[in-house]
Amino acid sequence: MNRYTVAVLVRNQFGVLNRVTSMFRRRQFNISALTVSETESSLLSRITVSFDGEESCKQQLINQLYKLPDVRSIKEITPANSISCELLLIKMRNDPATRNDILAAADAFGAVTVDYSKDSVTFRLTDESRKLDDFINLMRDYHILEICRTGSVSLEKGAATISQTINF
Repeated sequence: MNRYTVAVLVRNQFGVLNRVTSMFRRRQFNISALTVSETESSLLSRITVSFDGEESCKQQLINQLYKLPDVRSIKEITPANSISCELLLIKMRNDPATRNDILAAADAFGAVTVDYSKDSVTFRLTDESRKLDDFINLMRDYHILEICRTGSVSLEKGAATISQTINF
């Protein structure tokens, strides 16, 4: 099974997100990450979905998404054709016995301390999914209090845009 990421440009209207995600549910794809935001035009939203599946099933899903009236364009996102990143907020127990190790690890990964209290320290890290996974796995050796993570946000490299490939 492979992991895929697609960006779907849709009309910015009530219920569109539900219709798009329902297509994944009906095809029994498990969505591993989902981000949605308004684009440079308030008339359009961009839905970025990461999911696991087989190549043939992915292509069938994309063909079905094109049939939704609110879908304007779909672009498969790959590491070769895009710039991608995620945001991680991770709250750690601020234990004097492990504090220096945690702070050193955060520094090594480029994480920024965004909250520091007697009992906890919260870091923000923005990078590729793999690097966030590595940081979380390292922090599992300590006491993680809470994790909040966005899905991947991606843009194509170069001058190409998703709106240039409008498919009706």
